[in-house]
Amino acid sequence: MKKWRRRLFKTFIFGAVAVLLLLVTGLIYQQVSTRQDQKTFIPPGKLYSIHGDNMHLYTGGQGDATVVLASGWGTADPYVDYYPLYEKLAPYTKFAVYDRFGYGYSDMTDKKRDVDTVADELHELLEISGQKPPYVLVGHSLGSLETLRFAQKYPDEVQGIVMLDGGSPEYYANDTDDIASVIGGFMNQFRIKTGLFRLTLQSNAVVEASNANRNGLTFVPDELKKIDTTALLLNYGNANTVDELREMTANAKVVVDNKKPFPFPLTILTADYFGASEPIWDKTQAEFTSWSKQSKQITIKDTEHYIHQYHPDLVANEILELVKK
Repeated sequence: MKKWRRRLFKTFIFGAVAVLLLLVTGLIYQQVSTRQDQKTFIPPGKLYSIHGDNMHLYTGGQGDATVVLASGWGTADPYVDYYPLYEKLAPYTKFAVYDRFGYGYSDMTDKKRDVDTVADELHELLEISGQKPPYVLVGHSLGSLETLRFAQKYPDEVQGIVMLDGGSPEYYANDTDDIASVIGGFMNQFRIKTGLFRLTLQSNAVVEASNANRNGLTFVPDELKKIDTTALLLNYGNANTVDELREMTANAKVVVDNKKPFPFPLTILTADYFGASEPIWDKTQAEFTSWSKQSKQITIKDTEHYIHQYHPDLVANEILELVKK
């Protein structure tokens, strides 16, 4: 009996030491790899100090109006994600792709991710960087909330709004999914901090699967695809993006409470999810038109959530229609 207990104890100690070594190795692997990624992750645009932290803005094109592109939640690198779209826009209009704090090449911030703060940060970024209204605002997914709040606070600077499968404030105000607890939860953060998430992304099959709802980034050059993966490794699950999810319902209610139909055009582009969309989403997308006196809603066939990765030509045409008005 004593020998059995000694063996059991030794086995337990060996297992505990092995697990501890694996954890330490994973932590070191994650930290060293992160530092290496940061050295190669060079901003393609410019950094501007906003409230003491650096925000990234990538601009191009030509014309009188500027198309301001707001990414959806969790889009690690908006510069890469919007590539197929701003390449279509550049010959006809100016564009500006911005990274919220915690995204792309922007810093992390300790400021709460409430919708007023985010909208004001964008406004200051556009002013400091020398952008001039009128703006055509484009919001993808959860980016709809800051886009609408910006328009509510600075209506004289807005020429029109285009939503790319952007959720309506009413939809987000009633969303009961607690995604923040999953993304910011212990198990997911453990996976990130110990390098397990990084290890999974060494597999091309995993990377391809993660890009499946973005049409496999078909219209994105290979070198930018690599940058996108690096951005995901650096930004996924950080505190700012998790806080955005925690604030989602409250942010939506702020926008709803200040609802007043806009006098400028609003175009709602809705993905058909290859015929698998949800009834509640479709209903709220149709009702989203109530946010403007000049609105229309179009369902884009053969698309997933990232419409601009499937049919950038169609999206660009709808945006340019508002630019010309």
